[in-house]
Amino acid sequence: MKARIKRLTKDIELPKYHTSESAGFDIASSVDITVAPGAVVKIPTGLVIASPKGHFLLIAARSSLSFKKGLAMANGIGIVDPDYAGPNDEIHIIVHNFTDQPVEVKKGERLAQGLFLKTEQAQWEEVDQLHNVDRGGIGSTGGYAVTDNNNN
Repeated sequence: MKARIKRLTKDIELPKYHTSESAGFDIASSVDITVAPGAVVKIPTGLVIASPKGHFLLIAARSSLSFKKGLAMANGIGIVDPDYAGPNDEIHIIVHNFTDQPVEVKKGERLAQGLFLKTEQAQWEEVDQLHNVDRGGIGSTGGYAVTDNNNN
């Protein structure tokens, strides 16, 4: 599979798969930045990435981001649509510092990982009922069903 990529500055590295079995490629910060305690910050990567046809780019935190840095991706995951690849559509990693101390991020520090996943848009078919039996709510398959007044 080939994906097109543009570096906004030539002094940053291209993303890399670090082992032959890596599912995702690492995405790094393109700047030195300090994230204040409790702050939510967009960290630039200096990259514009066009997903291959029929795919989108999923961005997830590296496992060390929260454990070693005290940062979490503020939006949980990032979904980059295939058409977000204009000349200045830079990928940013949005992080939340959940500690009570400033967190330093250095240029080139790997923060997230990207995966190209296949996508298909659904055609909606509206129906009156989907199943005949309710599952029991959140956690129902583990025996911890939690329901509300709307039976969700």
